[in-house]
Amino acid sequence: MPEDAPFTGPLDALTDVAGIRVGHARVPGERGLSGTTVVLAPAGGAVAAVDVRGGGPGTRETDALDPRNLVQRVDALVLTGGSAYGLDAASGVMAWLEEQGRGVPVGPGPGQVVPVVPAACLFDLGRGGDWRARPDASTGRAAVEAAAASEPGSPVPQGTVGAGTGAVAGELKGGVGTASVRLDSGTTVAALAVVNAAGSVLDPRTGILYGEYGAAEPPTRPARATHEAARRRLAEIRERRGAGPFNTTIAVVATDAALTRAQAQKLAGTAHDGLARAVRPVHLLTDGDTVFTLATGRLPLSPEPVSALNGILAAGADALARAVVKAVRAARGVEGPGGTFPSYSDLYGAVDSERGGAS
Repeated sequence: MPEDAPFTGPLDALTDVAGIRVGHARVPGERGLSGTTVVLAPAGGAVAAVDVRGGGPGTRETDALDPRNLVQRVDALVLTGGSAYGLDAASGVMAWLEEQGRGVPVGPGPGQVVPVVPAACLFDLGRGGDWRARPDASTGRAAVEAAAASEPGSPVPQGTVGAGTGAVAGELKGGVGTASVRLDSGTTVAALAVVNAAGSVLDPRTGILYGEYGAAEPPTRPARATHEAARRRLAEIRERRGAGPFNTTIAVVATDAALTRAQAQKLAGTAHDGLARAVRPVHLLTDGDTVFTLATGRLPLSPEPVSALNGILAAGADALARAVVKAVRAARGVEGPGGTFPSYSDLYGAVDSERGGAS
Protein backbone atom coordinates (compact mmCIF):
# COMPACT_ATOMS: atom_id res chain seq x y z
CA MET A 1 0.00 0.00 0.00
CA PRO A 2 1.24 3.54 -0.71
CA GLU A 3 2.44 5.25 2.45
CA ASP A 4 1.27 8.74 1.47
CA ALA A 5 -2.04 9.84 3.00
CA PRO A 6 -4.04 12.07 0.62
CA PHE A 7 -5.35 15.53 1.44
CA THR A 8 -7.14 18.03 -0.77
CA GLY A 9 -4.96 20.75 -2.26
CA PRO A 10 -5.62 24.39 -1.27
CA LEU A 11 -7.86 25.10 -4.29
CA ASP A 12 -9.00 21.50 -4.86
CA ALA A 13 -8.30 22.20 -8.52
CA LEU A 14 -5.92 21.43 -11.37
CA THR A 15 -4.16 24.73 -10.71
CA ASP A 16 -2.89 23.36 -7.38
CA VAL A 17 -0.13 21.91 -9.58
CA ALA A 18 2.24 24.88 -9.70
CA GLY A 19 2.52 26.50 -13.12
CA ILE A 20 -0.61 24.91 -14.61
CA ARG A 21 -3.24 27.39 -15.82
CA VAL A 22 -6.71 26.83 -17.25
CA GLY A 23 -8.78 28.96 -19.63
CA HIS A 24 -12.32 28.58 -20.98
CA ALA A 25 -14.08 30.07 -24.00
CA ARG A 26 -17.65 29.67 -25.25
CA VAL A 27 -18.98 29.65 -28.79
CA PRO A 28 -20.88 32.94 -29.26
CA GLY A 29 -24.59 33.20 -30.00
CA GLU A 30 -27.79 32.35 -28.15
CA ARG A 31 -28.08 29.00 -29.94
CA GLY A 32 -24.45 28.07 -29.47
CA LEU A 33 -24.02 25.58 -26.63
CA SER A 34 -20.40 24.55 -26.95
CA GLY A 35 -16.93 25.72 -26.06
CA THR A 36 -13.27 24.95 -25.46
CA THR A 37 -11.03 24.51 -22.42
CA VAL A 38 -7.25 24.88 -22.63
CA VAL A 39 -4.77 23.61 -20.05
CA LEU A 40 -1.57 25.62 -20.37
CA ALA A 41 1.68 24.09 -19.11
CA PRO A 42 4.45 26.14 -17.44
CA ALA A 43 7.12 27.76 -19.60
CA GLY A 44 9.27 25.00 -21.04
CA GLY A 45 6.32 22.62 -21.23
CA ALA A 46 5.54 19.42 -19.38
CA VAL A 47 5.97 15.70 -19.97
CA ALA A 48 2.69 14.48 -21.45
CA ALA A 49 0.90 11.21 -22.11
CA VAL A 50 -2.54 9.96 -23.08
CA ASP A 51 -4.74 6.90 -22.69
CA VAL A 52 -7.79 6.54 -24.96
CA ARG A 53 -10.37 3.97 -23.81
CA GLY A 54 -13.59 5.01 -25.55
CA GLY A 55 -14.76 3.37 -28.76
CA GLY A 56 -15.51 6.60 -30.61
CA PRO A 57 -12.63 9.01 -29.90
CA GLY A 58 -11.97 12.30 -31.65
CA THR A 59 -8.37 13.37 -31.10
CA ARG A 60 -5.45 15.30 -32.56
CA GLU A 61 -1.68 14.82 -32.06
CA THR A 62 -2.13 11.95 -29.60
CA ASP A 63 0.36 9.79 -31.51
CA ALA A 64 3.04 12.33 -30.64
CA LEU A 65 2.61 11.39 -26.97
CA ASP A 66 3.63 7.76 -27.47
CA PRO A 67 6.77 7.27 -25.31
CA ARG A 68 8.51 5.72 -28.33
CA ASN A 69 8.20 8.92 -30.35
CA LEU A 70 10.24 12.11 -30.60
CA VAL A 71 8.30 14.84 -28.77
CA GLN A 72 9.34 15.07 -25.12
CA ARG A 73 7.19 17.91 -23.75
CA VAL A 74 4.07 19.84 -24.74
CA ASP A 75 2.96 23.36 -23.91
CA ALA A 76 -0.82 23.01 -23.96
CA LEU A 77 -3.70 20.55 -24.13
CA VAL A 78 -7.08 21.28 -25.70
CA LEU A 79 -10.41 19.85 -24.56
CA THR A 80 -13.21 20.95 -26.85
CA GLY A 81 -16.81 20.54 -27.83
CA GLY A 82 -17.99 20.41 -31.42
CA SER A 83 -17.12 16.78 -32.13
CA ALA A 84 -14.40 16.40 -34.80
CA TYR A 85 -15.19 19.88 -36.14
CA GLY A 86 -14.17 21.34 -32.78
CA LEU A 87 -10.63 20.01 -33.06
CA ASP A 88 -9.97 23.10 -35.15
CA ALA A 89 -9.75 24.96 -31.82
CA ALA A 90 -6.25 23.50 -31.45
CA SER A 91 -5.15 25.54 -34.48
CA GLY A 92 -5.83 28.75 -32.58
CA VAL A 93 -3.83 27.51 -29.61
CA MET A 94 -1.00 26.44 -31.90
CA ALA A 95 -0.88 29.89 -33.52
CA TRP A 96 -0.79 31.62 -30.13
CA LEU A 97 2.04 29.40 -28.90
CA GLU A 98 4.04 30.09 -32.06
CA GLU A 99 3.71 33.82 -31.41
CA GLN A 100 5.17 33.21 -27.93
CA GLY A 101 8.05 31.19 -29.37
CA ARG A 102 6.83 28.06 -27.57
CA GLY A 103 7.05 24.66 -29.25
CA VAL A 104 9.47 22.07 -30.59
CA PRO A 105 12.55 23.84 -32.03
CA VAL A 106 12.97 22.96 -35.70
CA GLY A 107 15.41 25.64 -36.86
CA PRO A 108 18.19 27.97 -35.71
CA GLY A 109 15.91 30.97 -35.18
CA PRO A 110 14.16 31.57 -31.81
CA GLY A 111 10.74 31.63 -33.48
CA GLN A 112 11.30 28.54 -35.60
CA VAL A 113 9.17 26.19 -33.55
CA VAL A 114 6.31 23.79 -34.14
CA PRO A 115 3.95 23.71 -31.15
CA VAL A 116 2.55 20.24 -30.51
CA VAL A 117 -0.98 20.69 -29.17
CA PRO A 118 -2.74 17.40 -28.36
CA ALA A 119 -6.52 17.73 -28.31
CA ALA A 120 -9.65 15.67 -27.70
CA CYS A 121 -13.25 16.51 -28.51
CA LEU A 122 -16.70 15.60 -27.23
CA PHE A 123 -20.04 15.43 -29.03
CA ASP A 124 -22.40 18.35 -28.33
CA LEU A 125 -23.54 19.21 -31.86
CA GLY A 126 -26.93 20.91 -32.00
CA ARG A 127 -27.53 21.00 -28.27
CA GLY A 128 -28.10 24.74 -28.38
CA GLY A 129 -30.30 24.46 -31.45
CA ASP A 130 -27.66 25.44 -34.04
CA TRP A 131 -25.84 22.48 -35.58
CA ARG A 132 -23.06 24.72 -36.93
CA ALA A 133 -22.36 26.52 -33.64
CA ARG A 134 -19.11 24.83 -32.69
CA PRO A 135 -15.59 25.80 -31.63
CA ASP A 136 -13.05 26.93 -34.20
CA ALA A 137 -9.57 28.43 -34.13
CA SER A 138 -10.87 31.68 -32.62
CA THR A 139 -12.44 29.76 -29.72
CA GLY A 140 -9.15 28.00 -29.04
CA ARG A 141 -7.25 31.29 -29.11
CA ALA A 142 -9.73 32.88 -26.70
CA ALA A 143 -9.36 29.95 -24.29
CA VAL A 144 -5.54 29.93 -24.30
CA GLU A 145 -5.48 33.72 -23.91
CA ALA A 146 -7.79 33.36 -20.91
CA ALA A 147 -5.43 30.77 -19.44
CA ALA A 148 -2.38 32.96 -20.03
CA ALA A 149 -4.11 35.98 -18.49
CA SER A 150 -4.96 34.12 -15.28
CA GLU A 151 -2.73 34.36 -12.24
CA PRO A 152 -0.81 31.24 -11.23
CA GLY A 153 -2.77 29.30 -8.66
CA SER A 154 -6.12 30.81 -9.67
CA PRO A 155 -9.39 28.98 -9.00
CA VAL A 156 -10.82 27.15 -12.03
CA PRO A 157 -14.40 27.99 -13.07
CA GLN A 158 -16.51 24.82 -13.07
CA GLY A 159 -19.84 23.64 -14.40
CA THR A 160 -21.35 24.92 -17.63
CA VAL A 161 -18.19 26.55 -18.96
CA GLY A 162 -15.64 25.96 -21.71
CA ALA A 163 -15.75 22.48 -23.18
CA GLY A 164 -18.48 21.62 -20.68
CA THR A 165 -20.91 24.24 -22.00
CA GLY A 166 -22.95 21.70 -23.97
CA ALA A 167 -21.93 18.55 -22.10
CA VAL A 168 -24.55 16.03 -20.95
CA ALA A 169 -23.87 13.33 -18.33
CA GLY A 170 -26.27 10.49 -19.06
CA GLU A 171 -29.61 12.27 -18.67
CA LEU A 172 -28.25 15.15 -16.59
CA LYS A 173 -26.43 18.30 -17.61
CA GLY A 174 -22.71 17.67 -17.52
CA GLY A 175 -19.84 20.12 -17.40
CA VAL A 176 -16.34 20.84 -16.14
CA GLY A 177 -15.11 19.78 -12.71
CA THR A 178 -11.72 19.75 -11.04
CA ALA A 179 -10.15 18.31 -7.89
CA SER A 180 -6.73 17.76 -6.36
CA VAL A 181 -4.86 15.58 -3.88
CA ARG A 182 -1.81 16.66 -1.85
CA LEU A 183 0.28 13.70 -0.67
CA ASP A 184 2.40 13.60 2.49
CA SER A 185 5.49 13.72 0.29
CA GLY A 186 4.43 17.18 -0.91
CA THR A 187 3.51 15.90 -4.37
CA THR A 188 0.29 17.26 -5.86
CA VAL A 189 -1.92 15.24 -8.20
CA ALA A 190 -4.94 16.96 -9.72
CA ALA A 191 -7.60 16.33 -12.34
CA LEU A 192 -9.91 18.29 -14.59
CA ALA A 193 -12.80 16.44 -16.23
CA VAL A 194 -15.28 17.44 -18.92
CA VAL A 195 -18.19 15.08 -18.28
CA ASN A 196 -20.25 14.22 -21.36
CA ALA A 197 -20.98 10.54 -20.83
CA ALA A 198 -23.16 8.02 -22.60
CA GLY A 199 -23.38 6.19 -19.27
CA SER A 200 -25.00 7.50 -16.11
CA VAL A 201 -23.39 9.39 -13.23
CA LEU A 202 -26.44 8.73 -11.03
CA ASP A 203 -27.45 5.60 -9.11
CA PRO A 204 -31.07 5.06 -10.20
CA ARG A 205 -31.90 3.33 -6.91
CA THR A 206 -30.95 6.22 -4.67
CA GLY A 207 -30.13 9.42 -6.58
CA ILE A 208 -26.59 9.32 -5.19
CA LEU A 209 -23.83 10.21 -7.62
CA TYR A 210 -21.72 7.10 -8.27
CA GLY A 211 -18.50 8.99 -7.69
CA GLU A 212 -19.52 9.73 -4.09
CA TYR A 213 -19.49 6.06 -3.06
CA GLY A 214 -16.32 5.17 -1.21
CA ALA A 215 -15.48 8.78 -0.36
CA ALA A 216 -14.17 9.72 3.08
CA GLU A 217 -17.60 11.08 4.05
CA PRO A 218 -20.81 9.06 3.55
CA PRO A 219 -22.67 10.24 0.44
CA THR A 220 -25.63 12.58 0.72
CA ARG A 221 -28.74 10.54 -0.02
CA PRO A 222 -31.67 12.51 -1.47
CA ALA A 223 -34.99 12.14 0.30
CA ARG A 224 -37.14 9.39 -1.22
CA ALA A 225 -39.87 11.77 -2.40
CA THR A 226 -37.31 14.00 -4.07
CA HIS A 227 -35.73 11.04 -5.84
CA GLU A 228 -39.07 9.73 -7.09
CA ALA A 229 -39.97 13.17 -8.45
CA ALA A 230 -36.59 13.36 -10.20
CA ARG A 231 -37.12 9.94 -11.78
CA ARG A 232 -40.54 10.96 -13.11
CA ARG A 233 -39.16 14.16 -14.62
CA LEU A 234 -36.27 12.36 -16.28
CA ALA A 235 -38.65 9.78 -17.73
CA GLU A 236 -40.81 12.55 -19.21
CA ILE A 237 -37.79 14.25 -20.78
CA ARG A 238 -36.51 10.92 -22.12
CA GLU A 239 -39.85 10.21 -23.77
CA ARG A 240 -39.87 13.61 -25.50
CA ARG A 241 -36.34 13.62 -26.86
CA GLY A 242 -35.59 9.91 -27.34
CA ALA A 243 -32.08 8.52 -27.34
CA GLY A 244 -29.11 10.73 -28.16
CA PRO A 245 -25.35 10.28 -28.77
CA PHE A 246 -24.32 11.79 -25.44
CA ASN A 247 -20.73 10.72 -25.60
CA THR A 248 -17.19 11.28 -24.41
CA THR A 249 -15.67 12.29 -21.12
CA ILE A 250 -12.27 13.91 -21.56
CA ALA A 251 -9.86 14.75 -18.77
CA VAL A 252 -6.42 15.97 -17.78
CA VAL A 253 -4.53 14.61 -14.77
CA ALA A 254 -1.52 16.71 -13.77
CA THR A 255 1.22 16.31 -11.19
CA ASP A 256 4.29 18.23 -10.11
CA ALA A 257 6.25 14.97 -9.81
CA ALA A 258 9.15 14.23 -12.15
CA LEU A 259 7.72 11.38 -14.23
CA THR A 260 9.14 9.73 -17.30
CA ARG A 261 6.88 9.55 -20.32
CA ALA A 262 6.21 5.88 -19.62
CA GLN A 263 5.26 6.67 -16.01
CA ALA A 264 3.03 9.51 -17.21
CA GLN A 265 1.27 7.12 -19.57
CA LYS A 266 0.69 4.70 -16.68
CA LEU A 267 -0.88 7.55 -14.71
CA ALA A 268 -3.21 8.34 -17.61
CA GLY A 269 -4.27 4.69 -17.71
CA THR A 270 -4.91 4.22 -14.00
CA ALA A 271 -6.79 7.54 -13.84
CA HIS A 272 -9.45 5.85 -15.98
CA ASP A 273 -10.23 3.78 -12.86
CA GLY A 274 -11.59 6.95 -11.30
CA LEU A 275 -13.74 7.55 -14.35
CA ALA A 276 -15.10 4.01 -14.07
CA ARG A 277 -16.09 4.65 -10.45
CA ALA A 278 -18.05 7.77 -11.35
CA VAL A 279 -19.70 6.81 -14.69
CA ARG A 280 -21.54 3.54 -15.37
CA PRO A 281 -21.15 2.06 -17.91
CA VAL A 282 -18.04 3.71 -19.29
CA HIS A 283 -15.77 3.32 -22.36
CA LEU A 284 -18.66 2.41 -24.66
CA LEU A 285 -18.58 2.44 -28.46
CA THR A 286 -20.41 5.78 -28.38
CA ASP A 287 -17.86 7.27 -25.96
CA GLY A 288 -14.48 8.67 -26.83
CA ASP A 289 -13.19 8.66 -23.25
CA THR A 290 -9.68 10.11 -23.19
CA VAL A 291 -7.36 11.02 -20.30
CA PHE A 292 -4.24 13.14 -20.78
CA THR A 293 -1.41 13.46 -18.25
CA LEU A 294 0.92 16.39 -17.60
CA ALA A 295 3.96 16.05 -15.32
CA THR A 296 5.79 19.31 -14.61
CA GLY A 297 8.78 17.67 -12.88
CA ARG A 298 9.08 20.15 -10.01
CA LEU A 299 9.55 17.41 -7.40
CA PRO A 300 11.68 14.27 -7.82
CA LEU A 301 10.25 10.90 -6.85
CA SER A 302 11.22 9.72 -3.39
CA PRO A 303 14.08 7.23 -2.82
CA GLU A 304 11.36 4.52 -2.96
CA PRO A 305 10.15 5.28 -6.51
CA VAL A 306 7.76 2.32 -6.81
CA SER A 307 5.91 3.21 -3.62
CA ALA A 308 5.91 6.89 -4.58
CA LEU A 309 4.57 6.19 -8.06
CA ASN A 310 1.86 3.92 -6.65
CA GLY A 311 0.71 6.77 -4.44
CA ILE A 312 0.53 9.10 -7.44
CA LEU A 313 -1.37 6.53 -9.50
CA ALA A 314 -3.95 6.03 -6.75
CA ALA A 315 -4.31 9.78 -6.25
CA GLY A 316 -4.93 10.33 -9.97
CA ALA A 317 -7.90 7.96 -9.94
CA ASP A 318 -9.28 9.51 -6.75
CA ALA A 319 -8.95 13.05 -8.08
CA LEU A 320 -10.63 12.19 -11.38
CA ALA A 321 -13.61 10.51 -9.66
CA ARG A 322 -14.11 13.61 -7.49
CA ALA A 323 -13.72 15.91 -10.49
CA VAL A 324 -16.61 14.11 -12.21
CA VAL A 325 -18.82 14.59 -9.14
CA LYS A 326 -17.92 18.27 -8.90
CA ALA A 327 -18.64 18.78 -12.60
CA VAL A 328 -22.15 17.36 -12.26
CA ARG A 329 -22.89 19.31 -9.08
CA ALA A 330 -21.64 22.59 -10.58
CA ALA A 331 -23.50 22.29 -13.89
CA ARG A 332 -26.49 24.51 -14.65
CA GLY A 333 -29.54 23.07 -16.38
CA VAL A 334 -30.37 24.08 -19.93
CA GLU A 335 -33.73 24.25 -21.71
CA GLY A 336 -33.89 25.49 -25.29
CA PRO A 337 -34.40 24.59 -28.94
CA GLY A 338 -31.74 21.90 -28.71
CA GLY A 339 -33.43 20.08 -25.83
CA THR A 340 -34.00 20.03 -22.09
CA PHE A 341 -31.04 19.01 -19.94
CA PRO A 342 -31.75 19.38 -16.20
CA SER A 343 -28.89 19.69 -13.75
CA TYR A 344 -28.45 17.55 -10.66
CA SER A 345 -29.27 20.56 -8.48
CA ASP A 346 -32.44 21.21 -10.52
CA LEU A 347 -33.66 17.73 -9.64
CA TYR A 348 -32.29 17.22 -6.15
CA GLY A 349 -31.49 20.64 -4.76
CA ALA A 350 -28.94 21.03 -1.99
CA VAL A 351 -30.99 20.76 1.20
CA ASP A 352 -33.65 18.03 0.89
CA SER A 353 -31.48 15.05 1.72
CA GLU A 354 -30.80 12.23 4.13
CA ARG A 355 -27.27 11.46 5.40
CA GLY A 356 -26.33 7.86 4.84
CA GLY A 357 -25.35 5.14 2.42
CA ALA A 358 -27.18 3.43 -0.41
CA SER A 359 -29.02 0.74 1.51
